[in-house]
Amino acid sequence: MSKLTLGSYPHLLGFEQLERLLERSAKAGNEGYPPYNIEQTSDFSYRITLAVAGFAEEDLSITIEDRQLVIRGRQRDDSEGRIFLHRGIAARQFQRMFVLADGVEVGEAIMENGLLHVDLTRAVPETVVQTINIKKG
Repeated sequence: MSKLTLGSYPHLLGFEQLERLLERSAKAGNEGYPPYNIEQTSDFSYRITLAVAGFAEEDLSITIEDRQLVIRGRQRDDSEGRIFLHRGIAARQFQRMFVLADGVEVGEAIMENGLLHVDLTRAVPETVVQTINIKKG
């Protein structure tokens, strides 16, 4: 059985990049930490919310790398000199990646009550009509 690709359809020209983006997002992993929500806040805007309780602003980084929004968290281990009778809150690191479509821009990031909100906006695409002249060969 052969793999079905977007290149298999002759009327879908130039969509190879979309296929690579889909493969990359599938490889991004489905780990469950930290939990997150993605909501549509208007016709052209979105908000990603991550539950990052225990992380300070300086423990988090938000970058855009090759059309991917990458959110990383790394807590400092402040347990030196402390004696835990039970330690159920682990200081762990994470990395969450979200593939961004063309025209999606990352806006502001807000930390509020243990939640990190990252706002995204999508540019309104212009309707373009272009006439191609036909030349004699």
